[in-house]
Amino acid sequence: MQIHPMKRQITVRGLDEETDRRLKDLARRRGVSLNKAALLLLHKGAGVREADSGPEVVGDSLDPFVGSWSRDDEVELLDSIRETEQVDGDLWR
Repeated sequence: MQIHPMKRQITVRGLDEETDRRLKDLARRRGVSLNKAALLLLHKGAGVREADSGPEVVGDSLDPFVGSWSRDDEVELLDSIRETEQVDGDLWR
C-alpha cells in the first residue's frame, strides 16, 4: 500500500504587483496554471524540485530589456525578418 502525503491548500495574501506580474509571466511561458507556477516557485524557494519543473533557474536576466524597444525598433526588426516568413509552397506539398 502506497501512502500519499496529504495535499494542502493555502491562500497567499498581500501579493505585490511585481510578484503577481512575474508569476503570471512564468505561467504564460511554461503554459501552466497560476497555481502550478506558484508551486514551481515555492518548490524552488524551499529547495524542493519536481521532475517536470524545468530548469532550476527562474531567471530575470533579460528584464532590463523588457519594454526598452520603441515602436520604430519593432517595425525595423519585423521588416528585416519578413522574408523568413515566406513559405515555399512547392516544398510543402
